[in-house]
Amino acid sequence: MSATVDPITIEIVTSAFRSVVDETFIALMKSAYSTNIKERHDHSTAICDRDGRLIVQAEMSLPIHIASMTGLMETLLAKYRLDEIHEGDVFVANDPHVAGGTHLPDINYAAPLFLEGELVGFICNIAHHADIGGMVPGSMAGGMSEIYQEGLRIPLVRLFRKGELQQDIMDLFLLNARIPDERRGDHFAQIAACKLGVRRVAEIGTRYPLPLIREVWDELIRRTHDRMRAAITAVPDGVYAFEDVMDDDGLGTTNIPLKLKITVAGDRVVFDLRGSAPQVRGNINLPLNATKAAVAYALRTLLDPEIANNQGIIDCCEIVADPGSIVNCQAPAPVAQRLNTSQRLVDVIIGAFAPAIPGRVVGAANGANTTAVFSGIDPRNGQPYLYFETLGGGFGGRDDRDGKDGVQVHITNTSNLPIEAIETEYPLRVVSYGFIEDSGGAGQYRGGAGLRRVIQPVGHDCTFNGAGERFTNAPWGIFGAGPGGTGRFVLTGPAGETVLEVKPSAVAVPEGSSVTVETPGSGGYGPAEDRSAGAVAGDARSGKFSDGFLRRNYPAQMTAQKTPRTEPA
Repeated sequence: MSATVDPITIEIVTSAFRSVVDETFIALMKSAYSTNIKERHDHSTAICDRDGRLIVQAEMSLPIHIASMTGLMETLLAKYRLDEIHEGDVFVANDPHVAGGTHLPDINYAAPLFLEGELVGFICNIAHHADIGGMVPGSMAGGMSEIYQEGLRIPLVRLFRKGELQQDIMDLFLLNARIPDERRGDHFAQIAACKLGVRRVAEIGTRYPLPLIREVWDELIRRTHDRMRAAITAVPDGVYAFEDVMDDDGLGTTNIPLKLKITVAGDRVVFDLRGSAPQVRGNINLPLNATKAAVAYALRTLLDPEIANNQGIIDCCEIVADPGSIVNCQAPAPVAQRLNTSQRLVDVIIGAFAPAIPGRVVGAANGANTTAVFSGIDPRNGQPYLYFETLGGGFGGRDDRDGKDGVQVHITNTSNLPIEAIETEYPLRVVSYGFIEDSGGAGQYRGGAGLRRVIQPVGHDCTFNGAGERFTNAPWGIFGAGPGGTGRFVLTGPAGETVLEVKPSAVAVPEGSSVTVETPGSGGYGPAEDRSAGAVAGDARSGKFSDGFLRRNYPAQMTAQKTPRTEPA
């Protein structure tokens, strides 16, 4: 604990700054134009100090965004001296190869914070824009082989100079987007959130002196770092290894390996990813910042989920990865679908840690962010539209309970878009929406179910782009449990059903046809024979499992339910 600041003051000041990032998160969400932000909450907010260290992050922020924000800070501070940064400036970037980002749709904003005339830090936010240009609507489909095809690359630029908008830069942004009015609205929602954060921090500065604020920030990072080191010490020393594969890269490379060796020694843990595949032609490569985000998330959730998410965790991430590999790609590698690989990396970390901390791990989750993009001309107004979404799936069985059905998992916590929002905003009809039967892996605690959503265009033809994972390699169960179901895309029309590729691009969907999006389920936890008869009976009542599935996986429990009870004489 700090020698000069008492713990109550530390908590009060910390809560004040947390309230700032939570308020700016809500402000961005309520100001945005696109459903991906205002409904699905695919954005994050944070405060970093003048050294670029992450201090606080909004409670609802996405774990994948943590490294993008610190990457932006590293780029900004390397480009500008502190005396070159002024009140009213706003900086923006998105590029993963030159500006610390992880993929182009995630646009990073940062505005400097001044207290007592001195630069003390930055209010930051990041939001996923539904389109950033490039060769396909939504900027996220398979088939892209270099980052130039994925959309507008934004190096670090100063969009506002001392409060003055550089309109030519904004014009450049909007010219490269398919739905420029929507993009303008989302950009200015981010700008407004920055300005709100600047005002709120200035208000805190009138109540607390700058030396105290700095000491509190240092203490926050130190506490997190010390707690994480203590949590690492509690893991038995040893070397733990695991590997898994990505389905494909969308350009012909399949079963792409991710290999991990974790070495724990005292309060130090090293994640060695050497031996993973070289970077691939398709857009599933990870910039090192995205790899760092996955490792930071896994460390916190597995070892000490109650600690604050700040620089203290990032500083504990020791990663060894070959440059030019799928987990440390180099320009001009495409990266649009990097989140699927990040999710798979989390599964690999969980699999490696399983022998050391069996009570804290889970079966493999859906391991994907199944992407669906529908675009066309809205017959109601003659204007172009673009519906972008990543759909949730199953979350793995745990050591004391079943996995969750139809949710986003691990390093993203966005929402599934409500049917009402889809049908109000877009000329689309949701024909059906529900869980997929038998998709949760069997086990003592079953895995969660995947989702099925069937969508058809109304009064027009449209185009579908998608990107899936865990479509060919099922999410594995843990400690003897069964795997979850795989996902798929299906086009249904007058000629019948056509199962699409794992990462389809530019699929024509005529009026009267529909696209079925099925997301993966997840693996269970523990042997199926250890599942209670009552839980199996509950599975039967739920409608999520067929009688055949239950009989195959739980024969003894099903037999016991059919055996008539004999009353004692």
